[in-house]
This record gives sequence, C-alpha cells and structure tokens, in this order.
Amino acid sequence: MLAGVDLEKHPAAPAPVAAAPAALRASDADRDRIAEILSHAVAEGRLTAEEHSERLDSLYALKSVGELEVLVGDLPAGAAAAAVPAPGPAGLPAAAAPGPAETVVAVFSSSARKGRWRPGARTRAVSVLGDITIDLTEAVFEQQVTEINVTSVLGNVEVLVPENVTLRGYGGGVLGNFEVRGEGVESDPQAPVVIVRGFALLGNIEAHPKAGSRLVDLAQKFRKRLDG
Repeated sequence: MLAGVDLEKHPAAPAPVAAAPAALRASDADRDRIAEILSHAVAEGRLTAEEHSERLDSLYALKSVGELEVLVGDLPAGAAAAAVPAPGPAGLPAAAAPGPAETVVAVFSSSARKGRWRPGARTRAVSVLGDITIDLTEAVFEQQVTEINVTSVLGNVEVLVPENVTLRGYGGGVLGNFEVRGEGVESDPQAPVVIVRGFALLGNIEAHPKAGSRLVDLAQKFRKRLDG
C-alpha cells in the first residue's frame, strides 16, 4: 500500500482556447483584402465615393480583423468572407500579393524609380545622406494597394503619385520632416491606393501628387477606341 500517493484520477486540464479570428491583429494582407472589396463595391454602385473614402480612412486606423470586417459587413463579398474561417498562411487571398519587397537604397548617392515601371505591392526605401525619388506617375499598378516604407537618415526621399490616386501617410521624424500632401484631395475610388509609411532622422520625407498627372487605364481606353 502506497502512502501519501493520490491514486484518484483527475480530469486533464482543458487546453487553452485559441483566440477567435476576429480578435487577431490585422495584417497587411487583411487590409489589402478589405480595400479590394471596398473598391469593387464602389465600382458596382453599392458605395458612394464619400462612403468609400470614409471607410478607406478607417481601414488603416483599425487594429483587429473583426474591426476590419465591420467595414464590409453590409457588402456581398464581406458577408461571404465572414461566414468562412480566416485563411491561414498557406491560403492568403490573391490581393495580399505576398513576397519580398523591392528595396531602393541611397548611401552618399542618389537613386530613382521612374518612367513606365511596375511597382510591387511593397517597396522599401532607405536613404542615408542620399537622395531617392520614387515616381509613380507613369507606373503600371498590378495591385489595389501599394505600400512604401521609407527610412531617411540625413537624407531626402520624395514620392510622386498621379493626382487621382488615393494617397495615405503614416509616419514621423526626429529633428526631421515627414510630410504627405494631397490626402484630403478627392480621388478616383477605383484607382490604386498608395500608402507611405516613414521615419525621418535629421532627414526629409515628402509624398504628394504631381500636378497634371493622372492615372489612365490604357487597356480600357484602347477598347473604347476599337468599339467606336
């Protein structure tokens, strides 16, 4: 007989419950997916341009997946997505466009991206005592949301966008300047969204529309010309 030993069987401790998808912190892929749903909704006439702009402003301020879903809860694609579990890393939505970010670096030098080029979903720009120009006025956008992350240390970075593109900025500086102009300008709700995130240390970061430059859907224009 074993003394001092508890032979009674006790139920196993319950396994910790995984957090509900709605409570998870939203990723860039989640925001890209919601932005695409909003874009389709305004194109179909389900949202006005003002409603689209208001929801887009909220999109990049909200933190959780559940808060993002509220923005599209009254839209067909949003209601369908709410009924399906959030996709895992192996099944990211096509709008996320995951992959390595293109990097633009200028150290005691200058670098530029301009002309007819295809920016990726994410671009990283680093300027250390250098100058960088990222000109999107003639770029071919292959995704709804394009994000540019900028770090400037004693350097200068300028981002130019077409007038009818939605421009959003999130950043700041220490003894430096972070400035995004044109955020309040009414843009085409079906045009791409360009997000500039940046930090300037004794440097300068500026993003603004280029006067007289507008994004044109060349394929659609060509089709109209053929139909006419």
